[in-house]
Amino acid sequence: MKSGIDTTKFIFISGGVVSSLGKGVASASLALLLKWHGLRVTIQKFDPYINVDAGTMNPFQHGEVFVTNDGAETDLDLGHYERFLDIDMGRKNNTTTGQVYNEVVQKERRGDYLGATVQVIPHITDVIKERISRLATEGKYDVVITEVGGTVGDIESLPFLEAIRQFTLQRGRKNALNIHVTLVPYIKTAGELKTKPTQHSVKELQEIGVQPDIIICRTEHLLDSEIKKKIALFCNVEPLDVIEGHDVGSSYDVPIALFEEGLAERVFSRLELKPRKKPIHSFKQWKEFLNKVEKPVHRVKIAVCGKYTSSPDAYKSIIEAFIHAGAANNARVELKWIRAEDVEEFGAEKYLNDVSGLLIPGGFGERGVEGKIKAIQFVREKKIPFLGICLGLQTAVIEFARNVCGMKNAHSSEFIKSKYNVIDLIESQRGVQQKGGTMRLGENPIELQKKSKAFSIYGKTMIHERHRHRYELNNRFRPQLEKMGMVFSGVYTKENLVEIVELPSHPYFIAGQFHCELKSRAMKPHPLFKEFVKATIQFQKSI
Repeated sequence: MKSGIDTTKFIFISGGVVSSLGKGVASASLALLLKWHGLRVTIQKFDPYINVDAGTMNPFQHGEVFVTNDGAETDLDLGHYERFLDIDMGRKNNTTTGQVYNEVVQKERRGDYLGATVQVIPHITDVIKERISRLATEGKYDVVITEVGGTVGDIESLPFLEAIRQFTLQRGRKNALNIHVTLVPYIKTAGELKTKPTQHSVKELQEIGVQPDIIICRTEHLLDSEIKKKIALFCNVEPLDVIEGHDVGSSYDVPIALFEEGLAERVFSRLELKPRKKPIHSFKQWKEFLNKVEKPVHRVKIAVCGKYTSSPDAYKSIIEAFIHAGAANNARVELKWIRAEDVEEFGAEKYLNDVSGLLIPGGFGERGVEGKIKAIQFVREKKIPFLGICLGLQTAVIEFARNVCGMKNAHSSEFIKSKYNVIDLIESQRGVQQKGGTMRLGENPIELQKKSKAFSIYGKTMIHERHRHRYELNNRFRPQLEKMGMVFSGVYTKENLVEIVELPSHPYFIAGQFHCELKSRAMKPHPLFKEFVKATIQFQKSI
């Protein structure tokens, strides 16, 4: 009986014309449609940049670094995959040019190539093909979807596209499918949709040797049958394989739009796959979730005070977690983005007097830290709900130490050496020189204190959360902080690291050293976000 790669089908998704067409959402949406039909699906992302991972990349350029359970620092598209599919991704789901070349160079240094001249073809492309196959051999999947970052025509993407060409040829057209996401722009002055960009993009792909089987056309306006026929004729596909991807309200509308366009049926037909179940129940559940998102009963305004607020993609998972938590509370969360430096300069009241909650996200560097501390002091004293994430916990501890415990100039040793460094470098991080991949990364177990706020939120004593940090609460100051009312309700017992702090005297004041936003799913909101939004609704009603 055949198993593993012998029974797995492969789908490759590329993009053309411009970036930011939504390949990640399209990949996640297609995977979700196949899952609704009872198939076992996973997704991997090929990123053409030479960085080994996203860990050292600037959030203003790259957006959020998404961390997996096994500690991989990846592209934010893996967040889309997890949120849509409700499955955990890992290192094997993200491949970069840096990783591929590093693997080839290591093999060459060991002598694995037996004196051969090491070249892009076949050595680089062979490693890429191995990584395509690896998911199928290590997991039990019916379909593996591979999204290629960048756009067709980029020099960086060529080795990946060549590997896909070879892989498709070797596996056969019934086992490997190519989908191309492209743009059909509307020219306002002419009052017309233009198909030329799509034609040229597909031509570029064909010159590489890859023929798309299905084309997803991103467009502001609906495509009529004549435009679909024209694209089909000039791009060498059937009209049924030209799929409209018109703009919708949110990324969570995309699966419904692609479902109604018949994308799943075309994939089943092309790959000679058979559904295992009818998608009606899952489709209905998703529609109910969307209805809560689009027709909320409540509306609340929550401030996000951070360093990268001019680039919301840096906080992508936080934005999505609020959508999930809002839907669970029949509420729409309006996020008020606040530069921490502005609070530092002009004070917290100017920015926080009209909000029902405050979130302080993770981050690095001293810039804006004092503004975050001022913002936390304001909401603590005004009894406004507060949620802190990573650096949000650390600044909450610093604020409490200064203004409640009387520790003048309390700070983190990341920024200033002080008599009261209530936040200090993790012991295991001392002596670490390299920046990339060396932080405390990935999932760890956390034991919760019974009768705490955290325990009432999670409903159990043992939880697992993901981390990305080097600094922690300094255990030397725990007695003073506890004496003044701060509770350490979650601890990683193996290394005695404080994971959760809370203030029982406050309606909702809780912070985690971990990144809870990374584990929130569309229909399974993270408990801390869900209860935080609930608390903001209650606060709004009370004023």
